[in-house]
Amino acid sequence: MLSGVPFHRWLVRIVCGLVLAVVLHGSGGGLALAQAPDTAPVYLDGLFLFDVPAAGDLTAVERALAIETNLGPLIESAEPVDVRAEMRTVAGSNGANQGSNPVILAGDRYIMTVTNADVRVGGADTLEAQADQWVNAIDTALTKAYRDRQEGFLGQALVKSLAALAAALALHWLMGWIWHRWLWPFLDRFAFSDPDPDNPDEHEPSGLKLLFRISLFLVRCAVVFAALAYIANLFPLTRRISYRVNQSLREGLFDRSLLLGDRSYSLLGLLLLLAVLLALVIVASTLTNVMRLRVLRAAGISIAAQEAIAVLSKYTLILLGTVVILQLWGIDLSSIALIASGLGIGVGLGLQGLVKDFVSGLVLVFERPVQVGDFVDFGQVKGTVARIGSRSTEIRTLDQVSIIVPNSRFLESEVINWSHGNPVSRIRLPVGVSYSADPQAVKVALLEACHKNQEILSAPAPQVFFLGFGDSALNFELLVWVAQPSRQLVITSDLYFVIEASLRQHSIEVPFPQRDLHIRSGHLPIDLSPEAQQLLRRLSDPSDDSPLNSP
Repeated sequence: MLSGVPFHRWLVRIVCGLVLAVVLHGSGGGLALAQAPDTAPVYLDGLFLFDVPAAGDLTAVERALAIETNLGPLIESAEPVDVRAEMRTVAGSNGANQGSNPVILAGDRYIMTVTNADVRVGGADTLEAQADQWVNAIDTALTKAYRDRQEGFLGQALVKSLAALAAALALHWLMGWIWHRWLWPFLDRFAFSDPDPDNPDEHEPSGLKLLFRISLFLVRCAVVFAALAYIANLFPLTRRISYRVNQSLREGLFDRSLLLGDRSYSLLGLLLLLAVLLALVIVASTLTNVMRLRVLRAAGISIAAQEAIAVLSKYTLILLGTVVILQLWGIDLSSIALIASGLGIGVGLGLQGLVKDFVSGLVLVFERPVQVGDFVDFGQVKGTVARIGSRSTEIRTLDQVSIIVPNSRFLESEVINWSHGNPVSRIRLPVGVSYSADPQAVKVALLEACHKNQEILSAPAPQVFFLGFGDSALNFELLVWVAQPSRQLVITSDLYFVIEASLRQHSIEVPFPQRDLHIRSGHLPIDLSPEAQQLLRRLSDPSDDSPLNSP
């Protein structure tokens, strides 16, 4: 990860910014495409022969189609065809003699006439040399087409295809085995990552791991692409598609068709530049890890200072290295305004939060209100700051759970930093005892409990305050000082255990809530009917001789 953000996300952002900048600059006229001459390819049975330009009244496409039409019937020939070039006089549209030009013939069939424009496209020195070059190309293609139509060709092609697929799968597996068995252990020696204390065998993700994965992915893609290209060239129906794909890749990657200012660049050159910049980021991260783990740690500098120096060093190396690489690549630094304009549009389209978090990360590094190793209380989050990145900060809670917090929230919300400036903090412990207890004895018992805990500081000394009379108890508060804020919960629990034992030793009772219930005599507010009242009167009068009172 690069400062809290995985490298592949940075890679996607860089590519998007570069594409956006190229589009913007291209719309302004600064970036253009080098125009290629008007040519069209000629195919025979799916095989590429050569490119031809326009000639006379025919466009390049029409001329290529005419040549393919002349060559088409020769594919089904039962015997090899003799292809040759002859010099013939060419007459103009007005009938005047315009000189001699080579004419390519296949048997007695006319194929094409070689012109001076063909020489400029084909790259030969003379008309005769260009004609001989194209005669050889046509003869080779016709010979191959004749062999492809012999009995048993399809079976052989299928066998070769299966063998190519098997070889590609074997190489795919072999590359993964070599990368994981040999290359990765070698790269892991230079990872210089801090091991996880809960799992020492695992390391934090590093830029070298990304380089490892990208290299393995590219090698495997090259193996698969080579196998598919080989299989496609075996069959006439897929040869033209294969050539189209290869030609598009060559033109798109190698042609210097992108004009930036006064210089032209190929897409492959820009991709290599991007790869070099990515390698610069990886190297800068590795060097800063080496400096932090091997130099700064040996110098006895605090963890927060180590992290701040490492972050500043990394960004400085990336900035200086980027300037040097761009200069060596021949890119004018004034063109960086183009990328800045693209990033400005990107910020306006929805990257405000990312930029705000990045700037907040710089503020945290320079101002250092929160540092690596600090114990913070942030809303519902309480834990130790494990890492401060360019976009986010990692907080490791007491439950050993990593929580990623955007940097901007540290500047927008209130944060309790127990370790800022001075790590010494005070713990308040409320204690209630029964009314029968002696307050002085309670104070002695609480102070004795403090002396039994080694993590409580003797200076400042523990204090006991009598807060007042509660409903069921005498309320006291014990105040102690500790130097490890992250252990407040553990120290509080241990101290309560000791306090309970000390109170029990001094025969001091910890009461439970009590309530007094008072019942007063009086008349019940019950209304009875006259019949019920008379019945009750008879029952209560013993002199009454009514049947209800008789035995």
